[in-house]
Amino acid sequence: MSINEFQGTKGLSQWPILLLRVYTGVFFAYYGFRKIFGGAFTDGMVGFLNSRDEMVSWYRAIVDAVILPLKGFFAFLVAYGELAIGMALIIGLATRYAAYFGAFMVLNFWLAKGQGALDAQNHDVIWFVILVVLGGLHAGRVWGVDQRLVQRFPFLA
Repeated sequence: MSINEFQGTKGLSQWPILLLRVYTGVFFAYYGFRKIFGGAFTDGMVGFLNSRDEMVSWYRAIVDAVILPLKGFFAFLVAYGELAIGMALIIGLATRYAAYFGAFMVLNFWLAKGQGALDAQNHDVIWFVILVVLGGLHAGRVWGVDQRLVQRFPFLA
């Protein structure tokens, strides 16, 4: 199903999808950029993970066994992943992949925080839903690079 079939019309009526995609991209790119150039992100990530008493128990085991021993690698993945996801969403390139990888990343943040889906403080669930929706709507086909690539590279767009 194309975005036009879902929407029923072309053009101006698709601006909310574009707005949501670009805003989400700017949000991710901004925080990825801050992590990369702000310094000491690895130490901040370790401090955050070690301070989370309410972390989901099975996720705590993964954090202790995999993430903390490879803290530099995972800090790199988070920082550059956020930047890459953000840039892809802003320009609408490989948007489905960017959105789904972003949803996976946010799911990990959510598990680390240990908050319930309806907790008032849980913004991760909102970002998770937004990213799944953007991926499902092929949001990059709305005034994005994916719109130009869909005929030649349908797996990408």
